[in-house]
Amino acid sequence: MRSAPPHILLVNPWIYDFAAYDVWAKPYGLLLLAGMLRYNGFPVSYMDCLDRFHPRAKPADPAARNGRGPYLKTRISKPDGLEDVARNYSRYGICPEWFREDLFHMPRPELILVTSLMTYWYPGVTAAVRELRTAFPDVPIILGGIYATLCPDHARQTTGADAVITGNAYERIFSIIEEFTGYASEPRFDPAEPDAWPWPAFDLQSRIGYVPLLTSLGCPYSCAYCASNRLQPLRILRSPESVFREVRHWQKNFGVTNFVFYDDALLVNARSHAMPLFEQLIESGMTFQFHTPNAVHIREITKETTSLMAQAGVVTLRLGLESLDFKNRHMDQKFKREEFFRAAACLREAGFKGDRMGAYLLVGLPGQDMAAVEADIRMVKQNGIKPILAYYSPIPHTAMWPAAVRASRYNLEADPIYTNNAVFPCQPAFNWKQLSRLKQMAAE
Repeated sequence: MRSAPPHILLVNPWIYDFAAYDVWAKPYGLLLLAGMLRYNGFPVSYMDCLDRFHPRAKPADPAARNGRGPYLKTRISKPDGLEDVARNYSRYGICPEWFREDLFHMPRPELILVTSLMTYWYPGVTAAVRELRTAFPDVPIILGGIYATLCPDHARQTTGADAVITGNAYERIFSIIEEFTGYASEPRFDPAEPDAWPWPAFDLQSRIGYVPLLTSLGCPYSCAYCASNRLQPLRILRSPESVFREVRHWQKNFGVTNFVFYDDALLVNARSHAMPLFEQLIESGMTFQFHTPNAVHIREITKETTSLMAQAGVVTLRLGLESLDFKNRHMDQKFKREEFFRAAACLREAGFKGDRMGAYLLVGLPGQDMAAVEADIRMVKQNGIKPILAYYSPIPHTAMWPAAVRASRYNLEADPIYTNNAVFPCQPAFNWKQLSRLKQMAAE
């Protein structure tokens, strides 16, 4: 058994896709692991292939568009089977030579942890693993994250990682380190108590444009198109006090004003969870800007919650609408039609309007009637809410997956690359002109 903790490198890989933009997207799980390891005395390094503020990149304003912004983009060849897609395919993120130089100048790691997000982004994961293997041929590379959890067999066969772990790694990270490095360590915090977790190591980034927050993990609903319950089977809550302390930490010590809720169910049981947090934020007298890109549940929108959110500084509110076609609404049962109208009225009364208030509408579902989408767009706009088209991506292990496989013009089970929502895989002959009309309707 070794006596000194090993140096661990954590890597966020490139995105390979038809389109990508930093819309409050950070590898929360990876940076949470970095925070836990650092708290336990491990020397850690972080490499972000998507780093918009890399020292060799053109200067970018971290405050522009509330911390969001474009990635560096390099056009590359389209994947096999998608050559007929009438869009350019690109690598998003830093230049590979920058990555190689950074690896060359860093201390040699003894274990490398790589994360993964969308299933169809795996080519970027494979490219990152290949570069890491060249730089450190004898260092174990462990792959985790969403793609690794949803498509573990494909990840083992394709990426070149030494091991693929599924689910939340924070529960097993110290045993994984011992297995691959021989260093045994007991956590200095309680892994079963989320309020005891060290905060994610967002300070390892080149610059902090915004900070993601998780006040809870998991979701009580089981929507047919969503893999939330597969990725996080248990519902875990942090205390409002713990979340408030974290927000205060990032603002006082790093000057952060933009915070992004990553929760799948932020407003569920709001009286004991979200509302006390908003009240503490209001009472603090500090200035914040909060965003909810993962959407909030419409059923939980009331006069009380909307008033508190407005006072606390929620400036970007997104609703998980999906569809108002209740005659064919088999994919979820999160709300009733009248609850949407009530929620819209509450939001307008609280002062939400314009780009501050949007509702996601799913487009590209198996067998979806596009006329119903047009009707949804009109109804959403009539209620003073901005329609936001969310393109459906088929996800393995979800209830809708078998229907997606049957409807798709691609062999979804053969390769996750075909689940890319940019190609509308579940529309037998997708009409790009029709999509343009829907986008124009939503934007008018």
